[in-house]
Amino acid sequence: MVLESLGSSISSAVKKVLRAPVVDEKVVKELVRDIQRALLQSDVNVRLVLDLSKNIEKKILEEELPPGITRRELAVKVVYDELVSLLGGERPQPPKYPKGKTTILLLVGIQGSGKTTSASKLAWLFKKQGYSVGLVCADNFRAGAYDQLKQLAEKAGVAFYGERDAKDAVELAVNGVKKLKESGTEIIIVDTAGRHKNESALIEEMRQVAEAVKPDEIILVLDATIGQQAAQQAEAFNSATKIGTILLTKLDGSARGGGALSAVVATKAPIRFIGTGEGIEEIEVFNPKRFVGRLLGMGDIESLVEKFKEAEISKTGKDTMSAIASGRFTLKDLYAQMQAMRKMGPFSKILQAIPGFGMNLPKESIDLTEEKMKKWMVIMQSMTEEELTEPHIIDGSRARRIARGSGTTTKDLKELLTQYKISKKYIKQLVKKQKRMQGLKGIFTAR
Repeated sequence: MVLESLGSSISSAVKKVLRAPVVDEKVVKELVRDIQRALLQSDVNVRLVLDLSKNIEKKILEEELPPGITRRELAVKVVYDELVSLLGGERPQPPKYPKGKTTILLLVGIQGSGKTTSASKLAWLFKKQGYSVGLVCADNFRAGAYDQLKQLAEKAGVAFYGERDAKDAVELAVNGVKKLKESGTEIIIVDTAGRHKNESALIEEMRQVAEAVKPDEIILVLDATIGQQAAQQAEAFNSATKIGTILLTKLDGSARGGGALSAVVATKAPIRFIGTGEGIEEIEVFNPKRFVGRLLGMGDIESLVEKFKEAEISKTGKDTMSAIASGRFTLKDLYAQMQAMRKMGPFSKILQAIPGFGMNLPKESIDLTEEKMKKWMVIMQSMTEEELTEPHIIDGSRARRIARGSGTTTKDLKELLTQYKISKKYIKQLVKKQKRMQGLKGIFTAR
């Protein structure tokens, strides 16, 4: 299957790097050539492949290594990041459809795109998520469409509506939606007729049916086997409707799947689902990060990404400690540190990680909860540049203005300033002690 082939090729390329005695320019160039070959064989646009290749080579060879990160690990991370970017980048998960209410999904696509099969796959997916689901056959154009969707609905275990001899597709769609809505169905999927290589007629029918049934989402079903040509259909669809998303089918059986994926992503049309096989259950929500992680065949790719994040936070922490030691530590420094530490917990963790600091801090200096950090960051956002760099100028009137602007109290502000002064005072004392013992440089270069 194409995904297995593409994934195997890229994974093999990365493993060569991991096995190499030294990751030098020669090894990196070989990695780039292997990735180019794999992507081109999967019909990815040549220009995209060349741009991606240049980025990978440049970043692996020229980027400064974060603390504790090897060149090998950097190579894997760069390949991962560039492939994720090629397929649309990091994106938020699609919103869940509301329970207890009716959501109407309208499927459109040219003839042969796998639209009817995709309708049943979506029905199976949503039923698995706990929704009541119904399929409406609004295709009165293709012979056998009624029987096919009826059988697939039975296989998925969902409700079905169709009229074997109906003449009007719009009326058929309206009748089906009304019937299923009356029965309390939460997700209604309307399968429309396709038109062979006739996008204008397809878009016109989509418009008429959409006006009649008022869908919450229109999903364009695209066949991955058409490769880079998928972009043309995606662009036509995307320009015709503001609520469109895409379901890409047949990614399992074509050497052009990578081309279809990257081509559609380039149009900025959102890919919501992908079909990964013929079975009714072989469908998934498209997530570029998870997709690339699977391509690389590395189960621990997320832990590697997390390691890079921690290294960056560690670097930020050292910069902040240096600022404290030199007497430059201000509320701006405190804000930057809190911003970096939000996902790791209390600000005090960075202090406790520095030799000689954590064990000597007073309790009031380490009792920084996530809730307090959020509140204090909002307070600092309401301060002027001068107040952040010279907090001693904050008097009564300034305090009241800051409290009003941040939706907090002057007591909260006073607590922040007290914490800031205490931490700064004790840390400076400890730095002086460390200077006498081993020199300032040794403290802040220790990891």
